[in-house]
Amino acid sequence: MDFELTEDQRAIAQMAGSVFTDYCTDERLRYDDMNGEPFMQSLWSLCVETGLHALAIPEAQDGSGLGMTELMLVLEAQGRALGQVPLWRHQLAAATLAQFVDEALMPWASNAAKAQTLLTLAIEALSSAHGIQLKARRTGNGWTLSGRVAAVSLAEQSQAALLPVVAEGESRLLLVELTAAGISHVPGVMTHGEAIADLHFAEVAIEAEQMLPAAALSWLEPRATAALASLQLGVSAEQIRRTVEYVTERKQFERSIGSFQAVQMSMANAHVALEALRSALWQLCYRLDAGLPAPSEALATAWLACEAGHLIGHNAQHVHGGIGVDLTYPMHRFLYWSRALGSALGGSAASLERLGDWLSDNDKLGWKYDLEEHQAL
Repeated sequence: MDFELTEDQRAIAQMAGSVFTDYCTDERLRYDDMNGEPFMQSLWSLCVETGLHALAIPEAQDGSGLGMTELMLVLEAQGRALGQVPLWRHQLAAATLAQFVDEALMPWASNAAKAQTLLTLAIEALSSAHGIQLKARRTGNGWTLSGRVAAVSLAEQSQAALLPVVAEGESRLLLVELTAAGISHVPGVMTHGEAIADLHFAEVAIEAEQMLPAAALSWLEPRATAALASLQLGVSAEQIRRTVEYVTERKQFERSIGSFQAVQMSMANAHVALEALRSALWQLCYRLDAGLPAPSEALATAWLACEAGHLIGHNAQHVHGGIGVDLTYPMHRFLYWSRALGSALGGSAASLERLGDWLSDNDKLGWKYDLEEHQAL
């Protein structure tokens, strides 16, 4: 089995690295902390210009038709640079629409690929302790929505969103135009600078075709997990790189603090956590691109991403000492991003609980299925 990236994949990773590294300097990030913009508009224009915004959108809808592996490479570069742009939500929303919606709604995906429309999505409610708070009931040939969806990324700036809803006792996804009558927005900002809004629905009527098939949610969720974990991989990798650089230069008692055993062990633990996440994430992306089921792999990756984000983030802050929490120094931003990504993934405890439930429900059947699958391969 060949684990090497293809030449095209390496070219995509190199291009993404250049785009994000050149734009997201520490000085630029400090400026964006203060300007109050919902996301980096100029960087988003660069992503559109280079096609990074439509990698995972099918070619039939004017995208590049690539897979999760390519998107993972781009998102890792975005995480390293802390680039505040809606790459993964925009194109995974469009890819889901391309896969599951009625032909009449297909222009939403095509317009997203052409950057004529900005799409967003919200899946955080799936792992929330409160569950999905948006409800749908049948009315005539359509549906009526009531309830709320919390902290929808760029809800004020996007034209439409894929949102989770409970319809007839089943969790589904639906496409909602965010300017529809009856939807009120309560805007806010996450600690890492991402613009969000709570959406409140007061008897909002939608057409029947805006409710996606039940399979859409199970298709989207592991891909969203892979996207968030890819960002965390990049954030954590850059935290480690910067911390190693710092402990090599910082001296105490006329010695580099990187020579202290406690510091070495701390950084070794961080590296092990990073590589464990990387291995799980690559397996998840491989399975998704190969069309294989990956529910348990997604939950395991979510747990490892939350654990790695916490461990690496706090080790990096601890080794930096007081300078790590100084807002004029860049390290605090990485911890903000790790916390936001962990929250979006549902947190370690919730991910582990869901994985335990899956293992319990799929004990004998799951092992039998895996064995048959590997024999077939």
